[in-house]
Amino acid sequence: MAGPSFWDDPVQAQAANKRLASLRERIDGWALLDGRAADALVLLDLAEEEDDAGAVAEAAEEIRQLAGELDARELEVLLRGPYDRGGAIMSLHAGAGGTESQDWVEMLLRLYSRWADRHRYKVEVLDQLPGEEAGIKSVTISVDGPNVFGYLAAEKGVHRLVRISPFDASARRHTSFASVEVLPLADDKVEVAVNPDDLKIDTYRSGGAGGQHVNKTDSAVRITHLPTGIVVTCQNERSQIANRLTAMKLLQAKLLDRELKKREEELARMRGEQQEIGWGSQIRSYVFHPYSLVKDHRTGVEVGNVGAVMDGEIDAFIAAYLREKARGEGR
Repeated sequence: MAGPSFWDDPVQAQAANKRLASLRERIDGWALLDGRAADALVLLDLAEEEDDAGAVAEAAEEIRQLAGELDARELEVLLRGPYDRGGAIMSLHAGAGGTESQDWVEMLLRLYSRWADRHRYKVEVLDQLPGEEAGIKSVTISVDGPNVFGYLAAEKGVHRLVRISPFDASARRHTSFASVEVLPLADDKVEVAVNPDDLKIDTYRSGGAGGQHVNKTDSAVRITHLPTGIVVTCQNERSQIANRLTAMKLLQAKLLDRELKKREEELARMRGEQQEIGWGSQIRSYVFHPYSLVKDHRTGVEVGNVGAVMDGEIDAFIAAYLREKARGEGR
């Protein structure tokens, strides 16, 4: 970096600086934990010598907090993918079941929004299609912050809900399904080649809530990538230009994800086994009735406090998935 030609390529230089800052932050974080652990042990030794129960309790609380922070740091080490440390684009889609599944999508959107709030991540709704009676048919959001894609990749798959339906006058138990797709959020330094000649861009009138502006101008945008057949839409913004920019962001994410899947498939062929979790797989069940339980079918992790999970407390599932994945890659 000290070389005279380092800044000849500003984009590459900025990327290197960003990488260096990230590594320094991680090293400083480990050093801080090491120092706090040493201080806690000294305090514990002094407390035991002086038979100070208050100081023992203080040291024990500090050690408990350090253990939690150590777990979080260890999880960061497991994020080894090229895009794991960046943001993500998450799409939720209702399965069969009409209003039931659409309500389930809205519940999942709240869950992931609460999870993001807990981690101080930025959430933005990119596109949303409301249900006819209630809930959401589909919604796409961006979640931006450190390590988001690495964590949320654990949520990709089909999520199953079992509950007494609030929409059933006979109060019968219903099972609903929703699928979750997670793509890496391509930043400005990630180049995804898109030839303008390969794009078909259509405009149409937005639908759903939005005041007087809705349905009066062709502000919604649909972009079709002709070589791959990938279609993205955006109608959430108030102007056609804003919708086009957001749709291009979605297209770049999908093209990037397509390339990643190609690499994963090639690696799977080289390993002689299939590692990828398919869209049709049921990764987790959320049971509200006849008992309360959330169970991850990949790792076996179970949580009885359904209310806490629906309020965004899903880190236990994510941590177990990342550790299980790391064990599988180490075999």
